[in-house]
Amino acid sequence: MCSCVFRAILLMVAVLSSGGLAPAQKARLGINISGPSDWNTELPLVDVFHLSRTWISQREGAPWGGGPKLRLDRHGWVRSLEPGCWAETPLCTIEGGHYPSGRYTVFYKGRGHLEFAGAARVVKRAAGRITLDVDSSRGPIWLRLRRTDKKNPLRDIHVIMPGFEKTWGSNPWHPDFLRRWRGFAALRFMDLMQTNNSRATDWSTRAGLRDATWTEKGLPIEILCDLANRLKIDPWFCIPHQADDDFVRRFAGLVKEKLAPNLKVYIEYSNEVWNSIFEQHRWAAKKGQALKLADQPWEAAWKYYSTRSVAIFKLWEKEFGGSRRLVRVLATQAANPHVSEQILKTSGAYRHADALAVAPYFAMLVHEEEASRIADMGVAGILRHIETRALPEAIRFMKEQKAMAKRFGLTLLAYEAGQHLVGVQGGENNDRLTKLFQQVNRHPAMGKFYTRYYNAWKKTGGDLMCVFASVNQWSKWGCWGLLEHADEDPRRSPKFMATLRWARKHGQKVLVPR
Repeated sequence: MCSCVFRAILLMVAVLSSGGLAPAQKARLGINISGPSDWNTELPLVDVFHLSRTWISQREGAPWGGGPKLRLDRHGWVRSLEPGCWAETPLCTIEGGHYPSGRYTVFYKGRGHLEFAGAARVVKRAAGRITLDVDSSRGPIWLRLRRTDKKNPLRDIHVIMPGFEKTWGSNPWHPDFLRRWRGFAALRFMDLMQTNNSRATDWSTRAGLRDATWTEKGLPIEILCDLANRLKIDPWFCIPHQADDDFVRRFAGLVKEKLAPNLKVYIEYSNEVWNSIFEQHRWAAKKGQALKLADQPWEAAWKYYSTRSVAIFKLWEKEFGGSRRLVRVLATQAANPHVSEQILKTSGAYRHADALAVAPYFAMLVHEEEASRIADMGVAGILRHIETRALPEAIRFMKEQKAMAKRFGLTLLAYEAGQHLVGVQGGENNDRLTKLFQQVNRHPAMGKFYTRYYNAWKKTGGDLMCVFASVNQWSKWGCWGLLEHADEDPRRSPKFMATLRWARKHGQKVLVPR
């Protein structure tokens, strides 16, 4: 018997012994929620200080940002200021006034002095409370810490949007944000957790509820569980690539404690460890080489990813008393079944997983040398390219990876999905190309493409597809958001409306704007 045939038989026996082929699947749509930043246009939280930048140190007479290194406590609050120095941070750096104007309420603890500039004007002060009049048309809000008491530093600052000064403590989420994603099948928290290039290692480095800002380490686990519970939607967590076993155990234990017991949990080790643009790939490559998993760095990264994923899955299973509530995800490069096979086979990873996940974007990546030529194609030319090349290619990726998932007895998921029209390696600096891609994303045909794309996923036999991304302002770096701003009329976004209509048609209780 041919050795390759013999290996194939052995693999099939292993798949059947591990629980058989993947169960019947139902195509559903989830969403990747955009990450925390002062320029976040989704405004998911009513406390905009949570999305502030880390403190900027300033000194009288020095260049901007030229102040001394700040003395911070373990949560990132300023402990003291040198004479002639202050610390500041911008809030709501959103162009075009796309955040609420009105009366904001500032709460704080400790003693010191806060100043406000830009869009904000102080109208009233009291101990631990400041009232602001904010005009968003004047740009961002600037918050400046001018003085702080060394014995009782000014801390625990909260800047609350109009109308939520009595409820922000019990419900941190903006009602429009909750309404927008109600009925989706999963919330992928990759960006909300600041997964890419994460510096988290042990439990002491995790995101905390009392952190001065959530833009550096991501949103705390407790808050993410709260969101999933409120919406009754399964969460998808990404474990930081450097997290040690104790971190993983405590992460799993906290999720078990905080998450509603009827919800499942998607578990993925980091994000796109196969992708060399991320620090997690380079870190995994070094770890894999040190363990002599492979000589080449990219192959070592794939194999370390598999090995570490299996270890993480086992830790979660121990905390949860089994895998019944878990969806253990192995992610791969959509365009490369070879990568998928290596990830699934290494350490017998497929035997410990439930799903193979891909990102089957319909794409057009334009380099600098071809940017002008592509820009000359115009809207009609780009739409033809999507219809005749990009969509068929994405559908081919789906079919190839579905075959791979079936071969190993796994469900096929999409950890990210949607359009991927963007300039790269200098192409992003071509303004005509950027404007063209934005026009295409606003074109009615884009909604039809999304519908065809989702239909193809369903026909292929895909299960959950997490669209990338929720609300995000378009730029030369891409048109990722289904919407650009939280306050825009969603009916004017063809891809947003197509997404909601498809989900609604296929049984998801999403709220489709009329």
